[in-house]
Amino acid sequence: MNKTEEAREILRAFNFDEKRTNESSARTLLALAKVDENSSWADATNERMGVRAILDWMRSHLNYQIAENSRETIRRFVLHQFVEAGFCLHNDDDPRRPTNSSKNNYRLSPEALLTIQHYGTDEFSIAVEEYVAEVGDLITRNRAARDLTRIPVTTPKGETITLKAGGQNDLIKAMIEDFCGYFIPGGEVLYVGDADAKSGTFERDRLASLGLFLDRHGKFPDLIVYKPDKNWLFLMEACSTHGPVDYTRHSELSRMFQDCTADLVYVSCFPSRTVMRRFLTDLAWETEAWVASDPTHMIHLNGTKFLGPYDEN
Repeated sequence: MNKTEEAREILRAFNFDEKRTNESSARTLLALAKVDENSSWADATNERMGVRAILDWMRSHLNYQIAENSRETIRRFVLHQFVEAGFCLHNDDDPRRPTNSSKNNYRLSPEALLTIQHYGTDEFSIAVEEYVAEVGDLITRNRAARDLTRIPVTTPKGETITLKAGGQNDLIKAMIEDFCGYFIPGGEVLYVGDADAKSGTFERDRLASLGLFLDRHGKFPDLIVYKPDKNWLFLMEACSTHGPVDYTRHSELSRMFQDCTADLVYVSCFPSRTVMRRFLTDLAWETEAWVASDPTHMIHLNGTKFLGPYDEN
C-alpha cells in the first residue's frame, strides 16, 4: 500500500466520510504531516502551513502536479472539514487573523498527530479509540476559543449578534451600532454579510414580506436594514479597501432589488475621511456616504433634494 492509500485508511479510522477520505484529502493529510513515500508515519509533524505551501509540498514531495486553481477547493472541501472535526487547527497562533490574510495557516491538532504517529503499530487502534472518545471535548474547546475572538454587535433593537473577527467586520459593527443608532433607530437588521456565513444574519422571511425572494449566493450589499415607519430599505456597503456604491454597483443593486416594496436607500460606508477620499469621485449620484470616524454626519449625493441653508444658530 502506498502512502496515499495509507492516508486514506487513517482518515477512515478517524471516521471521516467518503468525501473526506478521497485522494485529495489523503494528499492534504500527507502534506500536513510531511510524510512521503520515503518517510514513516512515526516521523509525522504538525508544522503550520498555508494552502499554497500545502500545494507546493504535494508537487515537490508527492510528484503530484496539482493545479494552482485548486487552492480554494482544498481550503473549502478538505481543510474546512478537518478543522470542523477538530482534526486540524486553523490560525491557532492568531485566531483574530483576517480570513483574507496571506498568513492564514493550518496544522494537525497535537492529539491527532500523536494518534497518527502510531499508524502501522499495534497501538494504533487503541490510540484512535482514545482520540475518538476525546474529540468531542476537543471540538467544544476549540469552538469556545474561536467564539472568544468574535466581535459582539448590538442591533438597533437591542439584540446581540457576533461577527467573525478581522476583515471589514469592525466597520460593519460601526455601521450597525453607530449609523443605525443615529439614522435608523429601531431599524430591523435583515442581512449582515460575514465571512463566517453560518452565523451571518439573513432574515429570509422578512425580506420575502418586502417582495424580495433572495438566496445567500447573491452579490448582496454588506448590510441590509429596514426602517418600518418610513418603509425604507437601506442597502449599505462597507468600504475599507473596495466596494462603494459606484454607478456599476448602483445598477446591480437596483436590478437585484427591483421588486422590493420598500423605497431603497444606498449608502457607502467608510472607516475614515482619508479612505473616503480615494473613492469620492466614484460614488453614484442619488446615494449617501457615511464615515465611521464622524458618525453623526452624512454626505448626500442627491442633487437638489436637500438644497437650502443650514440653521447656524
